[in-house]
Amino acid sequence: MCGICGVAGGEPARGLELVQRMCGSMVHRGPDDEGVVQAGGVILGMRRLSIIDLAGGHQPMHNEDSTIWVVQNGEIYNYVELREELSASGHVFVTQSDTEVLVHGYEEWGEVMVERLNGQFAFGLLDLRTHHVFLARDRMGIKPLHYAIEGDRLVFASELKALLQDPALRRGIDPVALDEYLAYEFVPSPRSIIHGISKLRPGHTLTWSLAEHRPRLRRYWAPQLNLDGSRRSHDLDDECGELLAVLRESVRKELISDVPLGVFLSGGIDSSAVTAMMTQLGGDVKSFSVGFAERSFDESAYAREVARHLGTDHHELTLEPRMLLDLVPRLPVLLDEPLGDASIIPTYLLSAFTRQHVKVALGGDGGDELFAGYPTMQAHRLAGYYLRAPRAVRRGLVEPLVRRLPVSRDNLSFDYRAKRFVGGAGRPVAWVRAGRRRPAGGAASGSSPGSPARRRSRSRCLLRARSSGEIEGRFQPRPQSL
Repeated sequence: MCGICGVAGGEPARGLELVQRMCGSMVHRGPDDEGVVQAGGVILGMRRLSIIDLAGGHQPMHNEDSTIWVVQNGEIYNYVELREELSASGHVFVTQSDTEVLVHGYEEWGEVMVERLNGQFAFGLLDLRTHHVFLARDRMGIKPLHYAIEGDRLVFASELKALLQDPALRRGIDPVALDEYLAYEFVPSPRSIIHGISKLRPGHTLTWSLAEHRPRLRRYWAPQLNLDGSRRSHDLDDECGELLAVLRESVRKELISDVPLGVFLSGGIDSSAVTAMMTQLGGDVKSFSVGFAERSFDESAYAREVARHLGTDHHELTLEPRMLLDLVPRLPVLLDEPLGDASIIPTYLLSAFTRQHVKVALGGDGGDELFAGYPTMQAHRLAGYYLRAPRAVRRGLVEPLVRRLPVSRDNLSFDYRAKRFVGGAGRPVAWVRAGRRRPAGGAASGSSPGSPARRRSRSRCLLRARSSGEIEGRFQPRPQSL
């Protein structure tokens, strides 16, 4: 990951000093390089973690006549194709960096350039010709981007703590954001936990006029869910083949790197599918996972089973309770905002362990949401049979017995699952997934590597594997810079 920041408007000397402080607060995001440029009343700053074009990818980056400048956190996966198209149109490239396609792409296509990008990104661009600052965030919001408008100034940064380097932006807690956090266990965009500081929404751009001191927000992408069923159905084997091809191509693009990379492997559908694609594409694959000393949380055996099947160079870290507890006091520094997902702790420790071997690791996020991998989905299926029982039996016999089950401290113990099941059996799937902090029939589960909420049933169904290394599970992978 990298860290970007900028100030548009206000007193130039103070803006430069603020950008330097913001860069200093994000050294952990980009330990390899720092860059700052001041032009046209705007200061752009960058802390870089070098992944592509290690020597030539210094930022901020500019076009041929230095009228367009950009800082980017992320990676443009189709930059090779865009570079070829732009070169054919007469643009001159001086680096091998994926970031350079942003300045020339904006030169050629303007703001709609973002619609051509395939990647995970957040960037800030200065156009000295039109006196605008242009911010953009990727479609799914993988890369963060915060901003604040204070008088005639626009201030933006990758992290909230960077913006708080400006005393004028320390406005206290936003009570609405706090209410949303208590409901959802995170603060959804566009709010942040700090009053007056916003997150740029996923799939959105912001254009700031230096003359008018006014922002213009635009949504450039929205998911097409085919809720009306208008999309023509295909043969199931054809659909599976298409999904497999898309997943393989996605992983192939994300393997473009000038530094060593690996993969987070938990033994679940998502990370195992990504790992399978990596081994199929060739080369030695280093996989990394965590286990837990507490057996009810430990699922490392499934990661080892997948690693053996795929032939990866597997590395495993066993987490002791003290390792987890020692990290807790550091969480306010590591996180910009309160977060109700405890898997951040093992994920951080896994990342630190992985960084000893590689600089970038791929991981799978979203597979359970897309393909019903959560055990709660099984619970909803069972709930249909449970609700057929007479109400008197359910209310008079089953529920009183479940309430009297002794409490266990094990992870996702039987008593916990039983109580959640009878409490949510009559609720619709969408209500339980979105309206409750923890779903009926099981604990909240994320696809973060090392999450103790990964379930064994999901791991077992994953091992429907072909000898070629293909796994019959599919979803969107994503790389994580360490």
